[in-house]
Amino acid sequence: MGNFFQAFAAADFFGKLIFFALFVLSCGSWVFILQKFWMLKNLRLSARRFKKMAEMHKDRILNLNSHSKNPFSILYNTLKDHALMVLDKNHFHYQGEETYLSGLDIKFLESHLHTLITKQRGRIEKNLFILSTTKTLAPFLGLLGTVWGILVSFGELQAGHSVTSNTVILGGLSTALTTTVLGLLIAIPALIAHSYLKNLCKNFTLEMVEFSHFLLSTVELQYRKVDVS
Repeated sequence: MGNFFQAFAAADFFGKLIFFALFVLSCGSWVFILQKFWMLKNLRLSARRFKKMAEMHKDRILNLNSHSKNPFSILYNTLKDHALMVLDKNHFHYQGEETYLSGLDIKFLESHLHTLITKQRGRIEKNLFILSTTKTLAPFLGLLGTVWGILVSFGELQAGHSVTSNTVILGGLSTALTTTVLGLLIAIPALIAHSYLKNLCKNFTLEMVEFSHFLLSTVELQYRKVDVS
């Protein structure tokens, strides 16, 4: 780390700006990575707990109460609200008869769940562009520092200064090498984290789809009227 601080101290004003931009980019990406990992970990834990509870009480699936903000709970509450609404509507139209859900009612519930899954996926993947931007921008900032440091060094050489005695030339070379290393050190973790988080989000979306199928099949089994010819 001492070499990085020495390179920063030896850089000119524009070189220091490049170092500062790389530092801000690194801090921002790591804060986002840790926050996203923590969020996904908590979401998956709470979702699995709710799924286990729903499976344990599937014989009375529409009687559960949950005020949690995890996607599984949101899917359930949406299905419950719309299913009860449709059942009440059917009860109003077929007074005196036992209330059921029709095939069209099941498709209506399925379409709402599909829309909600899309919204929840967007919420989970929100701001992932920060990592994709970081993994692209960091090497370019490092390259900018490299080019700038070489330009400073060659400018001093053209002015007739000695390479061994001129601190400006050494500072330019130090900037050129250090910013390249920093750019790669920032971009590589961002690239790995972006790919891993995208995969986690994809897997969690598949879990939401699977859970929605479980909810629909359970509701259909309990409330859909069987057509007997």
